[in-house]
Amino acid sequence: QVQLVESGGGVVQAGGSLRLSCAASGRTFSSFTMAWFRQALGKEREFVAAISWADDSTYYGDSAKGRFTISGDNAKNTVTLQMNSLKPEDTAVYYCAAGRPMTITPLGYDYWGQGTQVTVSS
Repeated sequence: QVQLVESGGGVVQAGGSLRLSCAASGRTFSSFTMAWFRQALGKEREFVAAISWADDSTYYGDSAKGRFTISGDNAKNTVTLQMNSLKPEDTAVYYCAAGRPMTITPLGYDYWGQGTQVTVSS
């Protein structure tokens, strides 16, 4: 059974940092793209960042560029999202997803975690 389990969410003040982690299990993910999406209350799910375990390439959504960094450990099946300079508009549920090939659309991902809440206070 495939599982993606996120951790690391919480409440942080604007300007602070959080580190999200995703642990994947249940199958081989070596050729997959691992991604982070987020969904704020009343809004559509938004692409944040992705990393391809096939070639270690990364891609960021506009909201993440310059502030967030995605990294992964293929051997451990874990992916991390380091978020710096957080803003109140970053408040959302953050989801880990796995799929192939790399895409920014949620429909392109086969597996999803349950999500972790990130709240940024002003």
